[in-house]
Amino acid sequence: MDDHGLDEFRRRWQEELAQAQALRKRRRPEAAERRPRRPEVVSGRGEQQASGYLALAQGLLEGAGRPPAARATRAERQEAASRSRSPPARDAAGGGEQLVDQLIRDLNEMDDVPFFDIQLPYELAINIFQYLNRRELGRCAQVSKTWKVIAEDEVLWYRLCQQEGHLPESSISDYSCWKLVFQECRAKEHMLRTNWKNRKGAVSELEHIPDAVLCDVHSHDGVVIAGYTSGDVRVWDTRTWDYTAPFLESEFEEDEPGMQPYVSFVRINSSLAVAAYEDGFLNIWNLRTGKYPIHRFEHDARIQALALSQEDATIATASAFDVVMLCPNEEGNLQIAAEFEVQKLVDYLEIVPDTERYPVAVATAGDLVYLLKAEDSARTLHYVYGQPVTCLDVSANQAAFGVKSLGWVYEGNKILVYSLEAERCVSKLGNALGDFTCVNLRDSPPNLMVSGNMDRRVRIHDLRTDSIALSISAHQLGVSAVQMDDWKIVSGGEEGLVSVWDYRMSQKLWEVHSRHPVRHISFNSHSLITAHVPYERVVRSADLDNFATHRRHRGLIQAYAFAVDQLAFQSTVPICRSSCDAMPGYNYDLALAFPPDSI
Repeated sequence: MDDHGLDEFRRRWQEELAQAQALRKRRRPEAAERRPRRPEVVSGRGEQQASGYLALAQGLLEGAGRPPAARATRAERQEAASRSRSPPARDAAGGGEQLVDQLIRDLNEMDDVPFFDIQLPYELAINIFQYLNRRELGRCAQVSKTWKVIAEDEVLWYRLCQQEGHLPESSISDYSCWKLVFQECRAKEHMLRTNWKNRKGAVSELEHIPDAVLCDVHSHDGVVIAGYTSGDVRVWDTRTWDYTAPFLESEFEEDEPGMQPYVSFVRINSSLAVAAYEDGFLNIWNLRTGKYPIHRFEHDARIQALALSQEDATIATASAFDVVMLCPNEEGNLQIAAEFEVQKLVDYLEIVPDTERYPVAVATAGDLVYLLKAEDSARTLHYVYGQPVTCLDVSANQAAFGVKSLGWVYEGNKILVYSLEAERCVSKLGNALGDFTCVNLRDSPPNLMVSGNMDRRVRIHDLRTDSIALSISAHQLGVSAVQMDDWKIVSGGEEGLVSVWDYRMSQKLWEVHSRHPVRHISFNSHSLITAHVPYERVVRSADLDNFATHRRHRGLIQAYAFAVDQLAFQSTVPICRSSCDAMPGYNYDLALAFPPDSI
């Protein structure tokens, strides 16, 4: 501001100050009656604010007019504030000085605000800030430079990454700026959710065996295993986009080719692959050592159910009226840890996760539900005559299974939730006319569970209130597979339809269709694996070289990768991603006459 502008501002400010002081003289008797102890305070709130602004302007002008050495220090301000506590002067000059003194007292109060660097050690400040979420930390970082340093500490943001599931296996020394890592993870999570909703990504059909029909499919963390009527077992790793699946060799005699037994069940975890055959044999492969089985067990009858722990090498099989649990010994060799005898043929078998010392399994046989502990005999968890169990799933401390109501007293089909520790029923959910065909308790969010029914509806159950939180008419026939997370549901039906729902909005996002029923669904934040397994396990067409004829009957496995930012229908077809080592092939009755473009 130049000298002329400064003089003009002084003149206007003096006029306003004179008007305010004249108004104050007229109102002073009334103010004295209302506030006898402080007669100098203006009675009107707006007038007090105007006088404060004038005093602030006066202080700024006086400070701007003096050189830096002549400006008031903190000691001078405190001395002026102590003088201001004396009775105010009656003239106009005294009133103006009093307003300036009030401004000085306010500045002193602002300077006295305590900060952590003065009164609290840094470690204690970190312990207090650890209870804040990401939004509260961002707000604290805007308070001051000291709070910004504390709110951006690496320990706090590393802990936030761990709490929200980002990079769970990383240590704090892996990255130098965990706040930036957290922001990148949040941005990637938002991109993946958007791709899920808009079906943006790449979809691929896993390569099939030409002369066989798909029997069973299972997956774990992006690794898929499939068994066929030819006795072959194949494994794909969808995380690397290398869909050339290796065969897991068996030990059957090759004297009679084509006569190998069908594969009944397949299971896989991070280290083992297991396949059960129609003749009662069980092959176990170590995924880290090679394609030949490391263990082979034989049962006297057909294996009716197979379960593999997702955390360790515990395996459970059910054959005839016997249930066998296999666990590794100290040398790492599998051995029989427990054997149980049940009264009926087992229909469903699951291993309870996160057991400390002894393996625990839950088996259903008709209308009986057994709790099988390795150190104890088989114990009946549930039994109601004439109410068979139609589906089963377990978590670390609960078991959920659907029961079918029959007989004269019809109560409706329900899902019962049992506490494995107390061995008693804690919830009775649903009252449907159709049979519950699938239930997912292990992968559902806390206090929620999703189920599918033959009445074509998908239901979300609230375990806190024992009520149905949402019911969706999802399919044309019965629901055969279902899974949910914190915002979506993926369901498969007997008609071959795979549907993706945003259950917060009760809205279908998209769907895909195939010929055969959906028997397996598994997804995470960035991928989806679906398997369509035929009812009949025979190849109808004698001309196995005709791919178009055989494709209708062999089954289908599809893998969706939503981390690829492109439309699913624009993704490269599988034949263009295959290698050119084998020139002729069954894919679309074409031969790779020209190698695929590698650019």
